[in-house]
Amino acid sequence: MTRTAVRHLYVARHAEAAGEADGAGLTENGRRQAVLLGERLRDVPFDAVHHGPLPRAAQTARLVREQLRSADVPLYASKPAGDYVPYVPRREELPSGSADRLLGFVEAVPEDERAHGSDLARDAVARFTGYAEGDEPRHELVVTHAFLAAWLVRDALDAPAWRWMGLNHGNAALTVLRYTPGRPAALVVVNDMCHLPADLRWTGFPAELRG
Repeated sequence: MTRTAVRHLYVARHAEAAGEADGAGLTENGRRQAVLLGERLRDVPFDAVHHGPLPRAAQTARLVREQLRSADVPLYASKPAGDYVPYVPRREELPSGSADRLLGFVEAVPEDERAHGSDLARDAVARFTGYAEGDEPRHELVVTHAFLAAWLVRDALDAPAWRWMGLNHGNAALTVLRYTPGRPAALVVVNDMCHLPADLRWTGFPAELRG
């Protein structure tokens, strides 16, 4: 089937978790964040909700889905929606003044999260972005992690591959991308937290950048 329809892609970072260990679930604040995100998205006619395999993403996705007006939106666990480094830059790609810091950041990520990241990122772009098949608009939610959220924004803007670095997303923050045939990808909103009260905003965001 030809891809000729508009795709609306909603991307959310998982809600606040009790640590970064793979088995960590959501905190009480995280559960509140996820419910509020779901309430914001209640009336979106989602065709699917995808989430990464780790508990913090899976729990967030389930709580969001429970708030949607349609109770039968399919929920899919997806490895490409998981937590990994999507691209490891070479030093010569990076601005000279920040190369050491950026490379040090990537090297601090466990090797198993870097090893297959580029393949997973390629799969994520193929699976979640671009025009939709058929004649009807498609609405999909991907509950993921900060790195993939940044990668999808970078991809939509056709920015250099290394530029996913420095694009930060708070817990349960919402980014919306639109793919319309005949037009470049549109970044509708990014890192939007208006559905969260002040005490639940900016968690998971670098302290020096918090609003």
